[in-house]
Amino acid sequence: MIRPFKGKSPKVAPTAWVSEFAYVVGDVEIGEYSSVWPGAVIRGDGEEKIVIGNYVNIQEGSVVHGDGLVIEDNVTIGHCVVVHCKHIGEGSLLGNNCTVLFRVRLGRECLIAANSVVLSRTEIPDRSFVTGVPGVIKREVTASQSKEMKGTAVENADLAQEYLESGL
Repeated sequence: MIRPFKGKSPKVAPTAWVSEFAYVVGDVEIGEYSSVWPGAVIRGDGEEKIVIGNYVNIQEGSVVHGDGLVIEDNVTIGHCVVVHCKHIGEGSLLGNNCTVLFRVRLGRECLIAANSVVLSRTEIPDRSFVTGVPGVIKREVTASQSKEMKGTAVENADLAQEYLESGL
């Protein structure tokens, strides 16, 4: 479901797929080949818009809410993730059930492990692997992890196109 709020309507690229069982409201832009899966909520009711880049996938049960939030290209937001931050860098992956809190800035190609919690106002440098509660940087993302993260973004974009083409 896509809804306006306070005179601002979501803008969804024609190649993006938003499930009819997702809820996108307010000042939100969704880029090319991106996908919003069933049960996801994107709430753009702040002073500044939420900008979602190209080839971003927001999986089932996730909540995205931020004021001036930018999600760069090729980002995967896993199942049941809470995103309430300021910036997610290109190629990052947020593992299932993780939480990224208020005003966090994630660099490019960051991997946030499943069930981790990144505390408010944390700055995470490029290529960081973060795990734990609270989340701490354990090491740099490996080449194998980077390859898998890129593959996940491509696989979800391809699958979303199948959904879009089937009329779902």
